[in-house]
Amino acid sequence: MRTIKAVAAVGALAAITVALAGCSTAASASGTGSPAASAAVEPLVLYAAEGYDADMAKAFTAKTGIPVKVVDDSTGPLLTKIAAEKNNPQWSMLWVDGDQAFASLAKQGELLPYQSPAALNSVGKSITPSDHSYTPTGTTVMAALIYNAATVTSVPKTYNDLLGSAYTGKVGMNDPAQSGPTYPLIAGVMNQLGGQSSGISKGEAYFTKLKANGLKVFPTNGDTLHALETGQIDYGLIQSSAATGETIKVKATAGYQPKVVYLPKSTLLPGVIGIDKKISATQQAEAKQFVDYALSAAGQKVMQAADTSGDSLFWPVVTDATALPQLPAFPTYQRIDPAYWGDQESAIVTWFEQNIK
Repeated sequence: MRTIKAVAAVGALAAITVALAGCSTAASASGTGSPAASAAVEPLVLYAAEGYDADMAKAFTAKTGIPVKVVDDSTGPLLTKIAAEKNNPQWSMLWVDGDQAFASLAKQGELLPYQSPAALNSVGKSITPSDHSYTPTGTTVMAALIYNAATVTSVPKTYNDLLGSAYTGKVGMNDPAQSGPTYPLIAGVMNQLGGQSSGISKGEAYFTKLKANGLKVFPTNGDTLHALETGQIDYGLIQSSAATGETIKVKATAGYQPKVVYLPKSTLLPGVIGIDKKISATQQAEAKQFVDYALSAAGQKVMQAADTSGDSLFWPVVTDATALPQLPAFPTYQRIDPAYWGDQESAIVTWFEQNIK
């Protein structure tokens, strides 16, 4: 999950030749021909918070001739932007980590159902909604616990261990109002503690105790990692891709040796694309091509090559791709109900901002 960045327009300036009458429409994303152009082509606007979104847009435009403008930001600001634009949407597709927000958008009738012909593996099938209102493109888990093995010897085995004196003032996590992966962590802990019947109250009690034990909250994965690197904390609860990436890109020293463990159970965190139901029929057809391309073998390679110490470190949900070799085995995980927990997101995040942050 990316940190907050300036809005970027990617692919919007790609050359488009206006076709003469009788010319074909843009080439299929899954086809093998060269890019074609058509008077019917309309630019797509992709709201995204993935480390590979710009590369995917460029590759898709090169393949199809369809221009894609990427608005890249953290998940929280993007969802706020979509809510503000409800009566006048400016986006064609949304691509972020976590399916709770998509489940909420689907309930509001904002998303276009689409079932890609891509072959999904068992995990991909398990996280695909029955109404096909959004499409998973890969998955990480939340949270990985990354710690500095050069400065500490205690390694927690459960979330409750973090309430002990060995971890006082040493634990950090992201802010769910800004970091897309963090709400699924909070909801996942609540789900483990009490399910849908009493999980919220028990979860609020847990995070209240964690704050009393010195929990520190930082904006996003990158900020929490910086705090770990600079000794502000010794343990961080962050997205698995960011944690694995830290162990890859940072050379261990006498004072800093990042290591990762997974507390039972991690919460499955899919990367998801949704299509705005209000866009034109032409854009709908183009957006479906984008989804198909993202799930194709070629598209998965683009995703895995773009951010090899970050968001590229996902476990695939299609049979045409395998995880990068730097990734560990898929940890034991839980799947939480995105519809139920999506409905609770606004209230829980507000509570967290007012009581824990």
